[in-house]
Amino acid sequence: MTKELIQNANEFIIDFYKETGRDGTKAKDRLQCIQKEIEQTGTYTHEFEELEYGAKLAWRNSNRCIGRLFWQTLHVFDEREARTEDEVFSALERHTDFAFNEGKIRPAITVFRPAGEQTEELRLWNHQLFRYAGYENGGDPHSKDFTKQCESLGWQGEGTHFDLLPWVVQLGKKRPVWKDVPAHCRKEVQIDHPDFTDFKSLQLKWYPVPVISDMRLQIGGIDYKSAPFNGWYMGTEIGARNLADEDRYDQLPAVANVMGMDTKHSSALWKDRALVELNVAVLHSFKKAGVTIVDHHTAAKQHLIFEQNEEAAGRKVTGDWTWLIPPVSPAATPIFHRAYDNTVKSPNFFYQDPAYTT
Repeated sequence: MTKELIQNANEFIIDFYKETGRDGTKAKDRLQCIQKEIEQTGTYTHEFEELEYGAKLAWRNSNRCIGRLFWQTLHVFDEREARTEDEVFSALERHTDFAFNEGKIRPAITVFRPAGEQTEELRLWNHQLFRYAGYENGGDPHSKDFTKQCESLGWQGEGTHFDLLPWVVQLGKKRPVWKDVPAHCRKEVQIDHPDFTDFKSLQLKWYPVPVISDMRLQIGGIDYKSAPFNGWYMGTEIGARNLADEDRYDQLPAVANVMGMDTKHSSALWKDRALVELNVAVLHSFKKAGVTIVDHHTAAKQHLIFEQNEEAAGRKVTGDWTWLIPPVSPAATPIFHRAYDNTVKSPNFFYQDPAYTT
């Protein structure tokens, strides 16, 4: 393990000094310090500039992300010194306030202390910092398991379709602590349609900032198991998945009804028409509310620019085609006919089992 960690650190530090234009001769001194620290403690500590660079690289290397053009704009909050649940909650508030930015969403990541034998493991139980509860008879089915965990800790929702789940933090083997999302962080967009006035009767809404909080950030062999990060939404994430999927909010029949469509025959393509109009509604509503969002055609063009930038920098572009193509009209986007090497690079974000199952 020590040898592998030293190797991973070496590769990362060499790339760090090379890409950031630092004095290459000083990289050798830094590597010697890291090796000594690993031999003495079994791990090493990233300097802030290394952490910042590594987090940005993790976004750049995320094969499933169509929004990588903006990887260099990621703002990094270094919260590795957070020691108590209250300090963690305060950090999450700072992150969400910064990210929302009065609707002008800013990409951000908050990095808490890494996993290690010398410190208590810090885990966030949430899949996303904002997520709606799931009940047997309503809400978001994706959240049912986590909702039950929250209820077992003493949280109680109102039982609506859109109850924001609390933030849950666990330090080591201590009992998890939950906190309701603070009022000033509770930003939501009401969904209506520019043409169908009855659309409002569906009473749909969604939160504006997608903060993924259950993935493991790996930089130079160091694992940060709690590192919530966000960009901004691509409309189809909400309109073609969250609100449309049959195992999520399953709203296509309701949308078709509002539009006055005959849903008896699939050959009428009522699902397709409802899906498009639901996505029109999402994009319209976010723009009306002054909240950053991108449509899938624009996002695909931005990814092409990302590819061109990477090629110009002499770097090979990797990607997962099955994730990069959008769930609506993929063949109409310029990335549909392209092929990608799905090799996974590090630094990167990796899936991990939910904290409440380990």
